[in-house]
Formats: sequence, C-alpha cells, structure tokens
Amino acid sequence: MGDPAVAQSMQRFSKEPVDMYGLKAPQVRKIIAAVVKEVRPWTSAELTRLCEELWKSGKFEEGGIAVETFERASKSIGRREFQLFEKWIDRYVRNWGHCDATSAHLVARALQNEPQLVTRLRTWVKSPNRWKRRAASVSLVYSARRGEGTSDILRVSRVLLEDGDEMVQKGVGWLLKETYPKKPREVVRFLNEHKSRTTRLVLRYAAEKMTAADKATILG
Repeated sequence: MGDPAVAQSMQRFSKEPVDMYGLKAPQVRKIIAAVVKEVRPWTSAELTRLCEELWKSGKFEEGGIAVETFERASKSIGRREFQLFEKWIDRYVRNWGHCDATSAHLVARALQNEPQLVTRLRTWVKSPNRWKRRAASVSLVYSARRGEGTSDILRVSRVLLEDGDEMVQKGVGWLLKETYPKKPREVVRFLNEHKSRTTRLVLRYAAEKMTAADKATILG
C-alpha cells in the first residue's frame, strides 16, 4: 500500500529523517480499525508484544498504529503502562509525531488515571533525550485544556524555558498556550517573571491564544 511519493511529501513536516511506507491517513485509520477489532480479546501481555514489534520496525506508520491500537484496545492505562510508555519514548521515539502521539494520548491517559505519576515528569525534563523532555510538556496538554494541574504545568515549564532545543521549546510553548484560556492570569504572571530566561520562539507559541493586551505585555 506504500507510495514513495507520499513518503517524500510527508517528510517535509519533519526536520529529522523519517522512515515511512508512504500511507495516507485514511489508509492508516482503516488498518488501525481492523487491528483493534482483532486484538480486543487479547491479554495485556499479547497486546504489548504486538506493539513492541510494530515499534521495532522503525516505520513511522507502524509506530502510530502501535500507539492508537494500545490506546483503544488496552484494558487499563495506569502506573505499569506509564513505565511501558517511558520505555517506548527512550527506545523508539525519534520524531515529533511519535513523541506527541505517545505523550498526548498514552502518557496523558496514565496521568489522568493516576495523577500522582506526574512527579515522574520532573526527571524527564532533565533527560538527555530531547523527545523525553518534549514529552514532559506535551503529556500535560490534556490537563491544561481542562484547567487542571497548573502548579505541575508551571513546574515543568520553569525548567524547560531555558532548553536550547527547538523542538522542546515548541513543546513548552504549546503547553503554556493551552494553559492560558483557563488560567490566563497565572500564565501571564509566570511568563512576565521568566521571559528573560527563555526564547522568542517559546513566547510566540505561548501567546497565540492571548488577548491583544496580554500578548503585547508578553511580546512587547
């Protein structure tokens, strides 16, 4: 089903080389639906083994299928699964697409089910792995949109504001942008206190949903 022309076209969305078959999104969704239907009766161990094999291929589409299949077919997502997701990020995630899918879908679910796991993100922000540092931010986007966990969001952001990696900067900027609609005063106060420590890129991302007055304060 792969199309080299599609793979070449998709490559423009990533600065890192990405190994793709070249499937379009509707094709991938069709495969995921078929796989999920087949694996629903499986044990947790069997599902995990399947997803591990998909990740090991190194193919972009198979990593995405692993994430969505696990999310839709797993019978529980909590502490044990959090450790599995951390291993996947360490071993297999090599681009922002896989990073964001794993953290925004799987890690975020684990955090919602067991909020105390958020303390584990405090070690992620210091990881030498750029994708693990980005995942620390992206994993909290779901909570940010619900107006939850603001103190943890700001704690993670405070460390990552000074990160020199562009992909990490975009991640923390995105997190603050999604925090702002429910917690505008907290975000503006936080950025005013720390904007001298971060980059223009972070501030631009963080200000995207702000009022004109708040945006002028942060970017002026």
